Amino acid sequence: MTSPKAVAVVTGSNKGIGLQIVKGLCQRFNGDVYLTARNAELGKRAVQSLKAEGLDPKFHQLDITDITSINRLRDHLQEHYGGLDILVNNAGIAFKKDTDSPFSEQARITCGVNFFSQVDVCDALFPLLRPHARVVNMSSMAAQWSIVKCSSDIQARFKDATITTLQLKALVQEFIDAAQTGDHVSQGWADMAYGVSKIAMTILTFIQHRVLSQDSRPGIVINSCCPGYVQTDLTSNQGKKTPEQGADTPLYLSLLPPATTTPNGEFVSDREIQKWG
Repeated sequence: MTSPKAVAVVTGSNKGIGLQIVKGLCQRFNGDVYLTARNAELGKRAVQSLKAEGLDPKFHQLDITDITSINRLRDHLQEHYGGLDILVNNAGIAFKKDTDSPFSEQARITCGVNFFSQVDVCDALFPLLRPHARVVNMSSMAAQWSIVKCSSDIQARFKDATITTLQLKALVQEFIDAAQTGDHVSQGWADMAYGVSKIAMTILTFIQHRVLSQDSRPGIVINSCCPGYVQTDLTSNQGKKTPEQGADTPLYLSLLPPATTTPNGEFVSDREIQKWG
């Protein structure tokens, strides 16, 4: 009986850093690579652009804010591959600095996409992870800048070594609730929705590492990373790095060799483990 074909999934990957991660995996990963996008037309167009370069990505529609969409991808992977070898949680959102959206809306939507929806994706796809799988959660140095602006009490709650996903969800919901009444700063929160969402994503990675370390499937390695300040739509193309340069660290983490012990459960930037908080 032949072994099932290896497979990688990159969320939110029809453009920017995600597209470059797909490109790099197509070049270096011995398996199928799925480019995913909320908009199927844009996703298929991105796939065709890579095929024109001689690469062979596959496409699957994925809206990480839609449980039905997430479950369709899960079922497809289960049916056709029986598992998952690389997951890069790249999809995300950031409001522009000059947005007219009230902070209450920014907090609700940003944390919804950048944290709660990421948890939903992980809940659905982690049971498919095969032994020695690699998971990369996209975070940001904005998490570092934001956590130090939170009160000592909130920092301590985030950094509690025994924090659970349920407790982390409740903590992020406290931020969203405070933002609805404009009381988030007085209650000890940083005044940056994107930064708080990325604090949560980094802490989620630490929790997931702790849980996966006790999993019966050996060798699963998970890390979060900051790709850097990259020229993408998210930064209004103001970044100092190209998307190709931004994809370097996520690709490095996605392709860590067998028997890797470090980095594992870390926050990484420019391929270097960063001291947290």
